[in-house]
Amino acid sequence: MIFKQFYLNCLAHASYLIGDETSGQAAVVDPQRDIDQYLDFAAAHHLRIAHVFLTHFHADFIAGHLELRDRTGATIYLGRTAEAEYAFTPVGDGSVVRLGDTVRIEAIETPGHTVESISLLIFDDGGPDTGRPAAPENATRSSKPVAVLTGDTLFVGDVGRPDLRASLGWSATELGGMLFDSLHRKLLALPDATRMYPAHGAGSLCGKALSKETASTIGDQRLVNYALKPMSKQAFIDLVTADQPDAPAYFTYDAVLNSRERPTLDETLARELKPLSFEGLRHLVEAGIQLLDTRDPVEFAAAHLPKSINIGLGGQFATWAGTLLDASEPIMIVADPGAEQQSAMRLGRIGFDNIIGYLEGGLAAVPDPEIMQNTTRLSPELAAERLGSATPPLALDVRTPGERSQKWIEGTTSRPLNSLRDGLAGVSHAQPVLVFCAGGYRSSIAASLLQRDGFTNVSEIAGGLAAWESAALPLSRGPASGSGQST
Repeated sequence: MIFKQFYLNCLAHASYLIGDETSGQAAVVDPQRDIDQYLDFAAAHHLRIAHVFLTHFHADFIAGHLELRDRTGATIYLGRTAEAEYAFTPVGDGSVVRLGDTVRIEAIETPGHTVESISLLIFDDGGPDTGRPAAPENATRSSKPVAVLTGDTLFVGDVGRPDLRASLGWSATELGGMLFDSLHRKLLALPDATRMYPAHGAGSLCGKALSKETASTIGDQRLVNYALKPMSKQAFIDLVTADQPDAPAYFTYDAVLNSRERPTLDETLARELKPLSFEGLRHLVEAGIQLLDTRDPVEFAAAHLPKSINIGLGGQFATWAGTLLDASEPIMIVADPGAEQQSAMRLGRIGFDNIIGYLEGGLAAVPDPEIMQNTTRLSPELAAERLGSATPPLALDVRTPGERSQKWIEGTTSRPLNSLRDGLAGVSHAQPVLVFCAGGYRSSIAASLLQRDGFTNVSEIAGGLAAWESAALPLSRGPASGSGQST
């Protein structure tokens, strides 16, 4: 058996290729939309990708099942209760897909995160251990799986959240009960030695306490996973439906799009990657197009076009683009020359396919530097001086409430970044505003949103709270409480 995990850090997403060396057949599970890495790996190991599985309709990214189908002729497999516009083979309890004489994949129905969720048991019925999931000691048919791919049902350190399908007719309570049964009747019934591989790790919004580890065992999770401790079903439902992070608006959009026939990523990029002149861009901006600047925050602060939103490629680009942009409205890209395709491709990973072009030559194409705006980046010491002045700026902490509860700057106001998509109501555009986050990535996004909305005096703390702390400036710690902590 050949087993390979592919991990995409910006989406905290894990996908998998399972192959049988003897038959040359392979299956890919939960692929990302840009599929070249699977094709390259398969070619290097003399494999043909004949099968592609989705453990569920993912909400946080667009899967590459249609891309693999069109490039390799692979059969698509979905959970038995799934409904989709494209042809697929439904699988559920007892369904087996063989990759030859030694490797087989058995589906089990594990609803809870979504109603159509499945997990996949991987059996290796022969061959020596090669450093991948351990093979049985003999070549006979094994009754024990060597691995289980759990999708978003079970994570390392967490379980899938059951609250993402409310807009599609499923309550968190209903799905939470299904999740409890799937975990206890199906996954926890597996041998403790079974390796488990989830579809996400730390940084994903598909759970609230995911580990940075990308693999574990059923036995280890039984011992350490907070959601698998002995408790009643109702206690479990109460636990997993509480304190979940806000789900970006694009999650439902992506979940639905994953069930539909749609253009492939290659087709989309061929349409989108059109160079436009500055004059062409100017007219589009005047018409209200979304102007996305994907450069580094330091470069953006130094000079950028009015009305542009900065979401840099160096951070959680896809998550914030999906949170703050509108998938239904056209997008124009400003990027460092040579980074236009990466910008469009990474938007394509979350199904934002309404890109109409990019500024040819980047900001060097802007004929008049006076057109540009900048954002003042204050050292922590200067920021502290202004916060302590007689007329301090409105200081916005754009981190999450959970981050703020651990440590915060006195006199600042909590305003999580995702809440700024709709503006800052009730505040004069002439009001000086100072924004900060943990390290500077999110504060650059926040500053750009405020400037887009007409705020004329926006600054940010360079380096964020990390720089503030390094400068030994005062911080409050512990549960944040009292007036002025949120708005």
